[in-house]
Amino acid sequence: MSQQRYRTAVVAVVAAFVIGLPSSIFGQPSQSGAGQLAAQPGGSTLRLSIEDAVQMALENNLSLQVQRINPQLQDLNIEQVKAAWIPNLTFDLSQSNRTTPISSFFAGAEDKLTRDSFTTNVGAAQQLPWYGGSYRVTWDSSRTESNSVYDSPNPSLGSNVNLSFSQPFLRNFHIDSPRQQLLVSKKNREVSDIDLQQTMLSTIRSVKYAYWDVKSAVASLRVARQSLDLAQEQLRNNRSRVEIGTMAPIDVVEAEAEVARREEAVIVAEAAVRRADDRLRTLIVDPKAPDYWAVGFDLTDEPTFAPTAIDVDRAVRAALDKRTDLRQYRKTMEITDVNIQYYQNQTLPDVTANLSYGVTGQGGTKKNFGGGFPPQILGEISEGFGTVMSRLFSANFPSWTFAIQVSYPIGRSGAEANLARTRLQYEQAQIQLRDAELSVVTQVRDVARNVETNQKRLEATQAARRLAERRLEAEQKKFAAGMSTNYVVFQAQRDLANAQYSELVALLDYNRSLIDFETVQEAPTAGGSTISLASAVSAASR
Repeated sequence: MSQQRYRTAVVAVVAAFVIGLPSSIFGQPSQSGAGQLAAQPGGSTLRLSIEDAVQMALENNLSLQVQRINPQLQDLNIEQVKAAWIPNLTFDLSQSNRTTPISSFFAGAEDKLTRDSFTTNVGAAQQLPWYGGSYRVTWDSSRTESNSVYDSPNPSLGSNVNLSFSQPFLRNFHIDSPRQQLLVSKKNREVSDIDLQQTMLSTIRSVKYAYWDVKSAVASLRVARQSLDLAQEQLRNNRSRVEIGTMAPIDVVEAEAEVARREEAVIVAEAAVRRADDRLRTLIVDPKAPDYWAVGFDLTDEPTFAPTAIDVDRAVRAALDKRTDLRQYRKTMEITDVNIQYYQNQTLPDVTANLSYGVTGQGGTKKNFGGGFPPQILGEISEGFGTVMSRLFSANFPSWTFAIQVSYPIGRSGAEANLARTRLQYEQAQIQLRDAELSVVTQVRDVARNVETNQKRLEATQAARRLAERRLEAEQKKFAAGMSTNYVVFQAQRDLANAQYSELVALLDYNRSLIDFETVQEAPTAGGSTISLASAVSAASR
């Protein structure tokens, strides 16, 4: 039997029993579980509406959990950049001893000259987050002692406080490397939020698709089983007729072959249900659940047909404003604009003012020398560390320095090359954004057209199904009156099955197109594999 004839036979057998089904092939969930996907042994059954499934996905979906970490990583990047402006405290402590041989009478010591010193230094330095300035403050104290009679004070105490400040006026004034990195990091943080939103919207769309895939796969399985029941009933009737001699045995063989084909269709439909089940499970169920692979679903929502008025212009405006991919393009352009500002600033001359100021205090044991050579020590005056600090803060010994440094490269600098390249990248990004906007408008219009087309398709298939029902009813009455044949009745059944099948596919396509129309205004829609009655019947036909 050819593939086309076999497909026709499949539809005919399905139709023979579907005639007595409710108007909706999906049906309502029943206490017997006919409307649900049975749980595996040891598993539970989740009763879910489509909104319940979406909520579970937002809580459990692994892709979303991965994406939620990215904003946290970007926050850490921002903190890392800000660390460039954190004050840096320093503390040094050192002690040294130096012994040298006597090389001159004026060394003031016999045999060898020794010097012991102990030094501490405390400081703070910071690059300021405003206008590229930086400062450094240090305070050092020291004690030095030697065996030279000429050293005075000996031991010597000293302390110095130094303050230096550096301020650029052109290059690095309005923006420098840390500020550029901070602005870029903040933009990347915003991009990560957009990525998270896009992943959420895509996940919601996938969940809704998977929800209807399970519903359609379960409906396909129900039809396949009912068709098998019909074929088995026909086989029993044929055997009874053969026994009483009103039918040829060859008709039993044909019915047995039909039962075998119907069993194959049930097997294919069951596999489709499991595939749809696993797809929904991976999207919404927590993988850490102990019955992850055993849980079943009782899906309560049914596909409905509610004619929807589509405002294409409004949808296009919303998409141009809200679409996550367009917002990502714009954020990328903002990052490029920050880089342009930075490289443009780097092409300016480097004009930097440096100011330093310091005060010194000194003390220790001072010696009073008399006349002659070597001089006679007449007495000593001891000045402690308190005296040193008093002289330090009274600023009796100040010093300061002010300098202007200017530098400018001769010829084309690396910053100019970077600026030219970045400007080209910005121009390229503008063209890419316009191209993306055009693509978005096309997508929105196409999806809106799909909604309108599927709405009209569904209305047409509903009318065709009603007419097919009336024709079959008429043929059955004619057959009962002996005015028609089995062939004509079977043809009417096939026509009704085709009409019901077309109505079902149109209803599913209409609901999916509504999902796409809702999503396309905020995020890209990517085509995904779906498991529906159409695919199940197609698989059975093969």
